[in-house]
Amino acid sequence: MGDPNSTPTESSTPARVLSVSPVVLPAPERGEDLRLRVSAPEAGTGLPVIIFSHGFGGSLDGYAPLVDFWAAHGFVVVQPTHLDSRTLNIAPDDPRTPSIWRFRVEDLTRALDRLDTLETTIPGLQGRIDHHRIAVAGHSWGAQTAGTLLGARVLDDQGEPGEDLSDPRVKVGVLLAAAGTDEGTLTPFAAEHFPFMKPSFATMSTPTLVVAGDSDQSALSTRGPDWWTDAYHLGPGATDLLTLFGAEHSLGGVAGYGVAETTDESPERVALIQRVSLAYLRDALGIDSTGWKEELSVLRQDSDPRGRLESK
Repeated sequence: MGDPNSTPTESSTPARVLSVSPVVLPAPERGEDLRLRVSAPEAGTGLPVIIFSHGFGGSLDGYAPLVDFWAAHGFVVVQPTHLDSRTLNIAPDDPRTPSIWRFRVEDLTRALDRLDTLETTIPGLQGRIDHHRIAVAGHSWGAQTAGTLLGARVLDDQGEPGEDLSDPRVKVGVLLAAAGTDEGTLTPFAAEHFPFMKPSFATMSTPTLVVAGDSDQSALSTRGPDWWTDAYHLGPGATDLLTLFGAEHSLGGVAGYGVAETTDESPERVALIQRVSLAYLRDALGIDSTGWKEELSVLRQDSDPRGRLESK
């Protein structure tokens, strides 16, 4: 286990990254073994960890623009493939379908539980991970999944908060395009097919960066793009909000290089998310605050054409 007082050394030159997939964790109650990708810098010690949750239909092969960047700058990134992945092609009438949102949360928890095992999958990685510096991140449905480990809950049919599935091992989060609250604003399609999409952020107390696009008009809610900022406004631990100007749900293309679903391709937006998220994580995990202070000084001025950063 890594020394909680050690800090990874960051170089201005991105490190070489080693990546192994699929790494398979037995999960008999899930009906499918959990498959993951583990990516890490080739060198360095005291490496912090990011457990990343993909959006609907994604897999361990997605989100390379973020995963590659984080790993090249000192993080070990673990990517589970959830049951909704197109690579598994589970039928809509599968008995697991109504509970997939819970299986998703359990996937992240299982990855944390088996971090010692995952540490051995990349040659030379064992002993280089800091088990005290753990973050979760996710995009879209993955953001709701990650948010649950940060303290958010799902409301039941009576509007009462469900089970607390937060994890004290997680110290910080990054939520990209996280669905907002319901309050009767879900579209009929969303209400029928995604009844779990009723998050409550009132107990989300873990430090969190929320990222949203100001042109992300969802087909799941009758509200406007501000729906994606609820986690920031309602979550007591959500300290900062990065709003990307002109960004739609793909936030410029975070899901992958050349992904067909990207409707607003913008390498500049993706680069901004890379830089701001890295700076936030390093600051919140007590590694280095210099980069975060620089981002705050620039993006709070309301003069950057790419986006705005605000803090509580």
